[in-house]
Amino acid sequence: MRLIPSSLQSKLDSGVTTLAQCWIVRRRNGGVLGFTDHDRDLIIEGISCRAGTGFAASEAAQRFDLSVDGAEISGALDDDLLSEADLAAGRYDAAAVESWLVDWSEPSLRLLTARGRLGEVRREGRAFTAELRGLADLLSQDSGRLYTAGCGADLGDGRCRVDLGSPAWRGTGSVAATFGVSTFAVAGLDGFAPGLFGGGRLSWSSGANAGTAIEIKQHRVVGGQIRLSLWQAMAEPVAP
Repeated sequence: MRLIPSSLQSKLDSGVTTLAQCWIVRRRNGGVLGFTDHDRDLIIEGISCRAGTGFAASEAAQRFDLSVDGAEISGALDDDLLSEADLAAGRYDAAAVESWLVDWSEPSLRLLTARGRLGEVRREGRAFTAELRGLADLLSQDSGRLYTAGCGADLGDGRCRVDLGSPAWRGTGSVAATFGVSTFAVAGLDGFAPGLFGGGRLSWSSGANAGTAIEIKQHRVVGGQIRLSLWQAMAEPVAP
């Protein structure tokens, strides 16, 4: 049950037309962005919600089960605010989203109407559409341990006994050459057996993809070169 502030309820009852929608997006790395469909910026919860971004949201279906609400948010990509590169790099995966109904003439009168997380994101040119999943959707996902013939732990997690911080399992290198969009030669990993990093995780510390990580498909030696192949291309080109 939502509790609507009495002052806002009075305005709603009078048919007020000074209402705007605001959205606050909180990335998992702590970054926060605010958007509004009003024609000027609004401050909500201490966050500046930017106008003129083309942000909009579809109607959310109210359900009594635990299925996805089916709401979507859409907007224009902006290199200075919400860039295509950030979306492609997964920086907004599972980001928390708050939807607010606000009286733009008195922004302190506001109501939190929905809260959820970003799901599937589709990009078309300079625009994007993202699925907004309700918090109840988390309860419908499988959880708990599965007992299988193989190890059910993820390498290096709390149930795994392998210390990935050990030098035996961790290396640092640099790109020496590229082969297509997802394979490259690496300098600095000569002390590791071929195949060791297959299925491992590659974290970029510099270059256009700095701050992102991706799973390694294959670790092999070709013509005396150590080569790493990824399951998919990085969001930005990889260069020596």
